[in-house]
Amino acid sequence: MITLARRLTAVAVLGALGAVLAGCGTADPQPRAGKPAPAGPAAASSAPARPSPAPSVRTVRKPPSMAPGPGGLTPVFAHGSRTRGKIVALSFDADMTASEGPRAAAGEHFDNPRLIADLRRLKVPATLFMTGRWADEYPAQARSIGADPLFEVANHSYSHYAFTSPCYGLPELGAHEMRSDAARATAAFRRAGVGHTVPYFRFPGGCYDKAALRALAPLHLTAVQWDVVSGDPFAQNADAVADQVLSGVRPGSLVVMHCTESAAPATDAALRRIVPELRKRGYRFVKVSDLMRG
Repeated sequence: MITLARRLTAVAVLGALGAVLAGCGTADPQPRAGKPAPAGPAAASSAPARPSPAPSVRTVRKPPSMAPGPGGLTPVFAHGSRTRGKIVALSFDADMTASEGPRAAAGEHFDNPRLIADLRRLKVPATLFMTGRWADEYPAQARSIGADPLFEVANHSYSHYAFTSPCYGLPELGAHEMRSDAARATAAFRRAGVGHTVPYFRFPGGCYDKAALRALAPLHLTAVQWDVVSGDPFAQNADAVADQVLSGVRPGSLVVMHCTESAAPATDAALRRIVPELRKRGYRFVKVSDLMRG
């Protein structure tokens, strides 16, 4: 009887050991939470599983923002420190008004894929101030830009209507529409799947007043202007655009350009001159969030 009991105990131990070893194979004996049960030939495979590579972790620092201005108004940032080295930020406005859908449908390019390709090829970090209407029109491009660690996406309103008037002939928003228009752009980014957004806002045309700063204050954004105007809207001469940027850049500068082929057709050609020349002068390109950090 004792010998039989010992044999039964040994069989039980071997059976338990076999169950543990089976759990190290390709198929789990029972599906784990969040992992589908294997089916078909793979379920019967006895080949040992290869360890999965560790997932790459992308560390994203929280973008800085400025403290509210006097009276709780939206703060305004125009350039970085002049004394912390030769850094410069290039920003590009992806403009499209709420009413320009028919023109896009007729073939007008409010995007500029060549410009984005050049930034990637030249490895230039940049901040794109995107209208919600642009993201609605070009969701795949918006999503690709937002997924690229070279770029960050900021709010340029939904409709690209003026937040104060006069402003280059843009239609004007009422004071009660300003906050909802900016929030609508954020919703468009979310709808398009745009990642890597930062809490910055650029007023259409750069036009604002205290009423506009007051209207946006509850959204906790930092308004971002610039200190170097590229002059690229409707410019045909790329060298003239490049000369204007190169003559204006100083340490800490923030350059405004455009990512709209129909309205700024010379920008990508100008960029191909601007980038190597500024690098030759010892400048390093950063995003607006890095410029704000100093």
